[in-house]
Amino acid sequence: MQRRIYLDNSATTYTDKDVLEKMLPYFTEVFGNGSSQHFFGREALVAIDEAREKVAKAIGAKPTEIYFTSGGTESDNWAIKGTAHALKEKGNHIITTAIEHPAVIKTCQALEKEGFEVTYLPVTEEGFVTAKQVEDAITDKTILISVMSANNEVGTIEPIREIGAVAKAHKILFHTDAVQAVGNVPIDVVKDNIDMLSMSAHKFYGPKGIGVLYKRNGVRIERFMDGGEQERNMRASTLNTPGIVGMGAAIEKAVADMDKNNAHVSALRDRFVEGVLANISDVRFNGSKDMKRRLASNANFSFEYIEGESILMSLDLAGIAVSSGSACSSGSLEPSYVLLSLGVPIELAHGSIRFSFGKNNTQEEVDYTLQKLYEVVARLREMSPLFKKFEGEEKYV
Repeated sequence: MQRRIYLDNSATTYTDKDVLEKMLPYFTEVFGNGSSQHFFGREALVAIDEAREKVAKAIGAKPTEIYFTSGGTESDNWAIKGTAHALKEKGNHIITTAIEHPAVIKTCQALEKEGFEVTYLPVTEEGFVTAKQVEDAITDKTILISVMSANNEVGTIEPIREIGAVAKAHKILFHTDAVQAVGNVPIDVVKDNIDMLSMSAHKFYGPKGIGVLYKRNGVRIERFMDGGEQERNMRASTLNTPGIVGMGAAIEKAVADMDKNNAHVSALRDRFVEGVLANISDVRFNGSKDMKRRLASNANFSFEYIEGESILMSLDLAGIAVSSGSACSSGSLEPSYVLLSLGVPIELAHGSIRFSFGKNNTQEEVDYTLQKLYEVVARLREMSPLFKKFEGEEKYV
């Protein structure tokens, strides 16, 4: 049987067995609607409230500031559109970055069609935006700043505390897409000056289809969906009790084990990065070169002369799962706009692969992946009309 190695943990993670066990009773035994006024409903509501407390504690928030959603995309949409529509009489300007997740970029583009103005800040070649850039972009019409906590493709961790401080000083709401960061990077919404934050459970070993929008008490945004009065009359829809319970259990475990998991994952990532750079020429390591300023799990490389999709499919045939970009854009033939924003040439951006490690990956898997990657790159370059061997520079295994 062919071995199977999963190195696409930035796209999604498996549901932890401990988390799943805590979810199971809420499918069959405690199945009441949390909004119902009888015993079955109250029993479900107790579990929902407990999970809300766990999520709040994980990011330094209050339980009343936690709103359950279907995931990160909904949370991003709600935070940005909800703010824009609630504050449109005050202003129509939004500041974000050129490397945000599509859930933010496309939401902002939709608002532009409604007459809102959006500034997409450029980033450095390592993917950073600065607090000064944000401050310089503020106008008297700015109503929202939205900057991701960590980038989903290249793993760069943004200086959100400093950016949040700028927003607070100018009395502008600050939202951060923390989908990649929660469970992997310490977050304190008070110290980080965050007014709204998006997260998704399936990124930290929880179930899919459940997320959270943190909204600081006092922040005014429009409700997301019309209907019932769930989530304090802010987000209509029957609450997903099993998912909510799973999210609470997953975030509690992820935060408790964060240091241990990051130490394990970063050691694997560093071994992999060193192996690639030492044995493959004409390769670019994308994102922050300071490993403390990028997600512990992330390694993104561009390989000259060959297509990323060809690398991905070849590794897949070897039983290794990786990504050629974000999972949300995997069906696109266009080069990554994130990499282009970092200044990666278009032909090199086409040859990019994201490797993202998880808590169950092993050193043996890393070494096997390196060996297969050497072979794949060598074979694809031999077939590439763009590749030229230079005497004395043959470095491929």
